Amino acid sequence: MNVSSDRRPIAVFDSGLGGLTVVRALRQRLPHEDIVYFGDTARVPYGSKTRETVLRFSRETCTFLQHMRPKCIVAACNTVSAICLSELESEMPVPVFGVVRPGARAAVEHGQTPDLIAVIATEATVASNAYQAAIHALDASRPVVQMACPLFVHLVEEGFSEHDPIVELAIERYLRSIVRLSPSSVVLGCTHYPMLRDALSAYLGDGVRLIDSGSCTAETVELRLKAMGALSSAETSGSLHFYVSDHPKRFQTIGSRFLGEPVLDVVRIRPEELSAVAPTIDPSLTRASA
Repeated sequence: MNVSSDRRPIAVFDSGLGGLTVVRALRQRLPHEDIVYFGDTARVPYGSKTRETVLRFSRETCTFLQHMRPKCIVAACNTVSAICLSELESEMPVPVFGVVRPGARAAVEHGQTPDLIAVIATEATVASNAYQAAIHALDASRPVVQMACPLFVHLVEEGFSEHDPIVELAIERYLRSIVRLSPSSVVLGCTHYPMLRDALSAYLGDGVRLIDSGSCTAETVELRLKAMGALSSAETSGSLHFYVSDHPKRFQTIGSRFLGEPVLDVVRIRPEELSAVAPTIDPSLTRASA
């Protein structure tokens, strides 16, 4: 099997910490790839902002990431993926991946009509109807129900255990109406939600498959890079580099739980610096493909 020697990094961005669950999935599938991550922690959350604002923030972030000469960009944010991915795909010189379409595809492939698909996500993602549209683009007759679960993000970021009674009460509060509908699968439409996987699975029961959009996205990225001949040929583990727009220490502490491994060096890049930060970038990150 021919292995590519493309050592350019995979660039990943999110409004904050949640995208680290996507990085975790990428590390599991593509352990030899270098990854650069930007978390816009100064301007989180994106879910409460207008489409125009989210698009502007995303463009600024992608401009910054282009300084790394990435082979692709992953928008590990359901809000970005839901409301402005098409603009980024058309504007960026490298492939851009979102998390909505891979999650929708996996949900459709599990079960069949008339099996119900449930989507749990933030208020903005639910309001966008992006998952429903993506599911119906694949199977127009597939029933879909959506539920916004905004408290889950705060519980995860505050470090509540999955077994904490408050977490269990929140899950019961949000999902009791969905359980009555007997869905075949539930899409975790927010990158924070995989942190509650065990508790969600216990409440929903063994017959319900949880669809982790982050894991599905990592699989999509792997297949696309393989088709492009752009996989790394490195035999060692890929590097990780982190940039945030605020609170690097907090990101480092909480991010380790999301990533499943230590988050080491974290560099702060203020929002106003995103378009003019190239001279500060570590030259080792700008390697062209061999």
